Amino acid sequence: MKVLLADCNPTRSHALERALCASGTDEVVRVDAAEALPDAVQKYAPDLIIIDMDRADRDSIEGVRTVTSRQPHPVVMFVDQDDPILMEEAIAAGVSSYNVVGTALPAVKPIVQAAVALFRHYQETESKLRKAEAGLKERAVIERAKGKLMQERHIAEPEAYHFLRRRAMDRGRRIVDIAAEILGDTSKSG
Repeated sequence: MKVLLADCNPTRSHALERALCASGTDEVVRVDAAEALPDAVQKYAPDLIIIDMDRADRDSIEGVRTVTSRQPHPVVMFVDQDDPILMEEAIAAGVSSYNVVGTALPAVKPIVQAAVALFRHYQETESKLRKAEAGLKERAVIERAKGKLMQERHIAEPEAYHFLRRRAMDRGRRIVDIAAEILGDTSKSG
């Protein structure tokens, strides 16, 4: 696993890098505080991002939002002080694990493992949601096409569906594609 570490405190950054390597991380890339997070992510292509433990400000949140909107990654954020508003913003931006730490560095391995697991679960849920939404849109196109066929041909719903299914099978295409053609809406097919 390649970890991108964006922490401007060199002492803490070294300690975190040692902890990550001891827990089995293959590569840790530390980025300079001046380098923008989206640029660093594009440049180094990490598997996980750990962002600034010292200064989790609104700019950091915008960097996370930019990264997660372009190409989602598990993101771990460590902060020194509890800030419920910042926590909400961080999670909304795509942070997988928001951690308030004191002066001692916590056990990093379980935090990283939990962040990756949460990220994967979220990605699976997002994928299922996109598939369900696409299915509903396709179902709506099919229902509208059946309605049009029923009205134009004066047939019942089962016959309209049978017509769509038969035409799809004859042409080796999906029913929704045939339905979109009947509606004259080729943007819904695909």
